[in-house]
Amino acid sequence: MGLFDKLAGWLGLKKKEVNLLCLGLDNSGKTTIINQLKPSNAQAQDIVPTIGFSIEKFKTSSLSFTVFDMSGQGRYRNLWEHYYKEGQAIIFVIDSGDKLRMVVAKEELDTLLNHPDIKHRRIPILFFANKMDLRDALSAVKVSQLLCLENIKDKPWHICASDAVKGEGLQEGVDWLQDQIRGMKT
Repeated sequence: MGLFDKLAGWLGLKKKEVNLLCLGLDNSGKTTIINQLKPSNAQAQDIVPTIGFSIEKFKTSSLSFTVFDMSGQGRYRNLWEHYYKEGQAIIFVIDSGDKLRMVVAKEELDTLLNHPDIKHRRIPILFFANKMDLRDALSAVKVSQLLCLENIKDKPWHICASDAVKGEGLQEGVDWLQDQIRGMKT
């Protein structure tokens, strides 16, 4: 049973459509995380860098997910904003071992948070401080400090340490996100 199946079971909703945006710099682990969240029979064996974007759709017992896996390569980041209006939740993935590009990740996050389609919405944001298996990886607390997450006052957010390759830390994030989605249902 994949994490999306578990999420659907906990929500107990009738085929609620949930659009998730998966954002972050290139090579942060976005596609690997999405792959881990899929049911095991739908998981890809080989992960390749996303060019542009890919859309993954899953139906579980009670939810229908559309996940927009957006390339984090610099030349494709301007595509992200075209999907903000439809997003009901955001997963923002950070490579905890890439200290040099932490500033770039913060700039992209700030651009996201100040975009008119996001700024005035109470959209939940789940941060994965990914690649915690790396020896020099920053802790989730340190990543949170460097991204100044404490300044996000108008949106629910949560940060989890993760190792997407092994699937570690993903369940905590999914649990939090499903609680947020449940709170949004009308």
